[in-house]
Amino acid sequence: MKIQVICVGKTQQAELKSWLPDYCKRLTRFTSFDWHEIPDLKNTKNIPQKQQKTNEGKLILGAIRPTDTLVLFDEKGSTHTSKGFAQFLQKKMSAGTKKLVFVIGGPYGFSAQVYDRAQGKIALSHMTFSHQMVRIFVAEQLYRAFSILNKQPYHHE
Repeated sequence: MKIQVICVGKTQQAELKSWLPDYCKRLTRFTSFDWHEIPDLKNTKNIPQKQQKTNEGKLILGAIRPTDTLVLFDEKGSTHTSKGFAQFLQKKMSAGTKKLVFVIGGPYGFSAQVYDRAQGKIALSHMTFSHQMVRIFVAEQLYRAFSILNKQPYHHE
């Protein structure tokens, strides 16, 4: 199964930016993995939030194929323990999912069109995090899940 993470905008903070390649490299030991950044919208101060979500949504939907399984990281999604998330991935692999695409949205969330296209939503926490920090959390949890599935010593109970 191929896994892709799509996120809106580039990682701005140097500290966070430096961690991401390490987790992406680690993930490629377990699965085909791709990190895709959609460019930030320009002049957003002059664009209403709803229109920003619509514009970002068009870019997100343009980056996926009709056969891709789309899962959004969304505060209203289901929550998992790390082992539970690993089981979620195992079920997707066992079901024959060819490409699983996770999306980290912009600061205002997703458009209705993206929600309609998605096959699932996952919340990382009941708390809200910056979408810059969420990138690291997602990469780390994907690596953790695959280390659990492959019985690597990374995760401790």
